[in-house]
Formats: sequence, structure tokens, C-alpha cells
Amino acid sequence: MQNARREQREDQGPQRLDMERFAPANRKRLSAPALRTFLAIADLWGLSEEQRLLMLGYPSRSTYHNWAKQAREHGAFTLDVDTLTRISAVLGIHQALGVLFSDERAGVAWLRKPHQALVFSGHPPINVATNGTQDGLMTVRRFLDGARGGLYMQPNMLDEAFTPYEDTDIVFR
Repeated sequence: MQNARREQREDQGPQRLDMERFAPANRKRLSAPALRTFLAIADLWGLSEEQRLLMLGYPSRSTYHNWAKQAREHGAFTLDVDTLTRISAVLGIHQALGVLFSDERAGVAWLRKPHQALVFSGHPPINVATNGTQDGLMTVRRFLDGARGGLYMQPNMLDEAFTPYEDTDIVFR
């Protein structure tokens, strides 16, 4: 079955996402655990209800509270693709903060402090993440993914104490 699908994709040109990924059964399976994790991260970050709604794509308050109740009770419900994508971005931001900072408080502090990187224009990254757009969430996630890869981030204590290598420090054997 998979070989037939792979051959079919090769015939269609550029590879596309497998549409089964977005099937209602898969979204239903992921919805409650994803929202429970989102709620835990939102609590850790100290997000207001308004910020939570903005991150989730601004569902109605009653819908949000119904989702939260169902998730906490391990009930069954199905989130749409946009909402799951937004939650995925939040999980990626949280994971990147865990990699970049030694403790959770430092990561949360980074989210809340104004940042001079061009994408933040002197605003706290949390403001970009809670602007209500999926693009805002992805901007913060991509910035942190880049920082994890060494592209840009404020120097930490080890970086500040680093002395650049000199040509004489390099030894060929």
C-alpha cells in the first residue's frame, strides 16, 4: 500500500503532505492531548485568557472552555487543522526555550522582555506570538529554531567569556 502511494506521489510531481495526516480520526486522536499540553504551557507562561484565545485562532470563549473541559476530562473532540498547527507552533516554541535556557523561568523571561531582533522590533516575543495570526506564532518559532542552530541570540555567560582563537592556536598534525 505504501509503495503504491509513493509511486503515485512520484508521478504527481513534487511531494505533497499525506492527506491522511489531516483526517478527522487523526485530528481527534491528537486534539485532547495537544490541548492539555497547550494549557499547561499557557499556565507556565502566565498567559491571560485573551492571549490563549489569540494563540488558538480566536475561537469563541464558550468553545475554548468546552475544549478545555473536554481535554481535562480526557474527552473526545476534534480540533481543526489550523488550531492544531497553532498548538504545534507553541509546542515548538516551548521546546526551543527548553533547549536554549537552563531553566523555565529564564525562557519565560525571554518571551516577556523586549527584543531588538528585527522580527520583534523592540517588542517582547510573546506579543508577536499572541497577535492572533499563525504567522506570529511561526515567526517566534522560526527565530528560536534559528537560535538553536546558532544563527542569532543574545550571548550567554559562556559566549561572553569566550576569547577568540588566534591563528597560532590552530595546530595541524
